[in-house]
Amino acid sequence: MLKDSQQAGLKMNLLPKSSKEFSSAEYWETFFKKRGASAFEWYGSYVDHCAVLHKYIKLKDKVLVVGCGNSELSEQMYDVGYQGITNIDISEVVIDQMKERNATCRPTMVFMKMDMVQMEFGDSQFQVVLDKGTLDAVMTDESDETLLNVDKMFAEIGRVLQVGGRFVCISLAQDHIAKKAVSYFSQQGWPVRIHTVEEQSTANRQFMMPVFIFIFTKFKKIPGAGHKILEMCSEEQDKPLRLDSVGQLLEVVKGRQQYALLRNHLSKNSTSGENVSLTLCDNVSGKSRYTFYIVDLLSVKASRTNHFAIFIVPQGRETEWLFGTDEGRRQLGKSAEFKRLLVVVLHRDQLYESMEAIQSELSGKVMELAPPGLPPNQQVPFLSVGGDVGVRTVQYRGTSDMSGEYVIEDVKGEDGSYFRHLIFLSNVNVVQSEAKLLHTFSKSVPSQRKKKKDKRRGRPCSEAERTSNLKTGQAVDKSYLCCDHHRAMIAGLALLSKKDGLFADTPFSLLVVGLGGGSLPSFIHDYFSQSTVDAIEIDPEVLEAATTWFEFSQDDRMKVILADGLNYICTVADSGNASYDVIMFDVDSKDTTLGMSCPPLAFVDDVFLLKVRNLLAPQGLFILNLVCRDRILKEKVMVALKGVFPLIYLQKIEGEVNEILYCQLTMELKARSKDLLEVGQNLENTLKKHGKHWDQTYKLAEMLKTVTIV
Repeated sequence: MLKDSQQAGLKMNLLPKSSKEFSSAEYWETFFKKRGASAFEWYGSYVDHCAVLHKYIKLKDKVLVVGCGNSELSEQMYDVGYQGITNIDISEVVIDQMKERNATCRPTMVFMKMDMVQMEFGDSQFQVVLDKGTLDAVMTDESDETLLNVDKMFAEIGRVLQVGGRFVCISLAQDHIAKKAVSYFSQQGWPVRIHTVEEQSTANRQFMMPVFIFIFTKFKKIPGAGHKILEMCSEEQDKPLRLDSVGQLLEVVKGRQQYALLRNHLSKNSTSGENVSLTLCDNVSGKSRYTFYIVDLLSVKASRTNHFAIFIVPQGRETEWLFGTDEGRRQLGKSAEFKRLLVVVLHRDQLYESMEAIQSELSGKVMELAPPGLPPNQQVPFLSVGGDVGVRTVQYRGTSDMSGEYVIEDVKGEDGSYFRHLIFLSNVNVVQSEAKLLHTFSKSVPSQRKKKKDKRRGRPCSEAERTSNLKTGQAVDKSYLCCDHHRAMIAGLALLSKKDGLFADTPFSLLVVGLGGGSLPSFIHDYFSQSTVDAIEIDPEVLEAATTWFEFSQDDRMKVILADGLNYICTVADSGNASYDVIMFDVDSKDTTLGMSCPPLAFVDDVFLLKVRNLLAPQGLFILNLVCRDRILKEKVMVALKGVFPLIYLQKIEGEVNEILYCQLTMELKARSKDLLEVGQNLENTLKKHGKHWDQTYKLAEMLKTVTIV
């Protein structure tokens, strides 16, 4: 017997000079002469495939093995009772070898030299045609010559199969091969089912990619029948996953290939410095069920017990900085002190019974992602916060013509309080708006009730019906500012007056671009009794959501203008008929290709910023919420701002990407840190005494202590 190194060298010497030689009879003649009688198992052995093969091949079936080579597959099938097997191959050398090898022990098994693209059998002679790697060897490219050969191969297989018979094809399912095979047979009206082969003895095979078994069942083609049966199976599934199109089926195959590559990489390497994630889908619906984020930390010293842990994020908390950002997850990993931490996010529209049920469901999959060097029989801990799966209740689903589908959902926070979120499903990791709830409700989702629809939107048409779901009394805590960057924007109002400070009853006019749930303009309206607020919102659906679900309301001091903020500011600034003491930009970008998610790039264009300056009162203040991860782009934004505003203060938000910029028109208002602290404290004191509830965590003056001039 050859040693491992000798076997490896032999295999390398047998490889062709180009992939096209795989479809050449001369190549295979030479291959089997050099190889001799020793079996060569492409894509695993009978043991790997028998669980699937036994489902689709009956012992009494007449089976044709195409491109048999010297594989032991048909021999092992014969030995367990499959006696009606015929093998063909283009190589006379290998056919002679196999006849000699099986003449005594398997006398009824047939071996014939034959080209599968021009078979000598009559029509409908077999119940099964079995191919292990032959299609992959034939379809080495997508040239006209190759595609013609593949079409001939498929046509011949269809000809020799009986109606109801199956073409069982074992393949690596490279993109061009899977697309060709699935498209061809589905167009013929044949149901297509694909199985993923779970690795057993395949651990020592030559490929990192997973092996698939395609089951194409011959049906008579019915003219005009458009429905295709396309299914995906794996051993852990109770029933096949039905897909709607060839493209969807191929995407599932590709996802499993990518998972196999990732798993192979993770078993050998650290991901330190990489942002690695993957999503597992529900076996029945095909919808996303879990997303894994892999955090490797080279700085953690290894011990026997800290190699690997799984952290489950409770429902509704996946958007928090600690769980929803790469930096936050790395901080979580450092706190947990494990070499590899697998952070697991639970998806909406999925049912999770308990933490114990989640652990049971994930226990097999997560171990496939274990780090190299994990001690044998190591118990891997599951970690979380709060001890339960969390609470996420979808109250409403809607669709915006501008932003797509969105949900209103209530979630349970860390302290047991409940919060209402507006989330656009095009960016599920970002909470568009958040409000704290004073009450929680068991009834929800008015859109699911049977009621008359608004023809314009296909939605529940009565606002009274929708609002009734908020019950009586105030459901939303109007004093709550959901995020630190909103608090920083409020704190920045102290810069309106350096000398005496801004007070709760100081009159000023505000223009805010971006409504969301309306919490920021509502807070200013409620706590600054002499303020007037114009809020610009481009999307009428957002205004409706804010009004119905976040208790936003308009009056003589609060007005919403449904318009494009760019157009509105340009028009009003050019008219010279209005000015504002404060202008705030709190508007997100829909362009996810840029490294800046807030505001849209056009809002920080130097020409447009001149319009903003012209719209400000002489002692006015421009406050910008900037979220930019692209260093070069951020530098360009700062250059544009400095070209328009002589004085700019910067407030960085700890634990957030957000940066708040306070821009003023004159250097005369420049304040020292001591002055900022004083006016900030004056503002905070007057707001506390204004007769409304004041959250003691709002440390406005403290926020201004960290402001810097840029």
